[in-house]
Amino acid sequence: SCFVCEKAFSHKGVLTRHMKTHTGDKLYSCSVCQKAFAQKSNLTNHIRTHTGDKPYSCFVCEKAFSHKGVLTRHMKTHTGDKLYSCSVCQKAFAQKSNLTNHIRTHTGDKPYSCFVCEKAFSHKGVLTRHMKTHTGDKLYSCSVCQKAFAQKSNLTNHIRTHTGDKPYS
Repeated sequence: SCFVCEKAFSHKGVLTRHMKTHTGDKLYSCSVCQKAFAQKSNLTNHIRTHTGDKPYSCFVCEKAFSHKGVLTRHMKTHTGDKLYSCSVCQKAFAQKSNLTNHIRTHTGDKPYSCFVCEKAFSHKGVLTRHMKTHTGDKLYSCSVCQKAFAQKSNLTNHIRTHTGDKPYS
């Protein structure tokens, strides 16, 4: 067992690896962004953010994930078990994080703020998408006219101008 936090382990190697969390030594660094990690497995998981590698697949819907824990959480969507329910409207969710996000629709809470323009958002993903408006990154380009967009939804809407479909307003 660990003499610092008294957590017990079944193998000495696992204890040795665990001890690095207390020393602060980060011997494994990412060659892309130089972020450092105490454990090699954490570096391996981090590198997937750069490569887009998603080695964990759902056997039900074949959706792929970069981390095993995310796949485990995803599997609950197929069981139909909704253990987390809203005390306001009784809507139920399979994942606690989805309930937390839902409750914000009742409270109006917007905990994620843009440090550039101070606009606030109820979901982290929406803030991340919003930040692209400040960075100028336009990763989505039209294959017809090469016009570029920061958000995929804007490209999708733009493509309708070429196809003749009515754009979303």
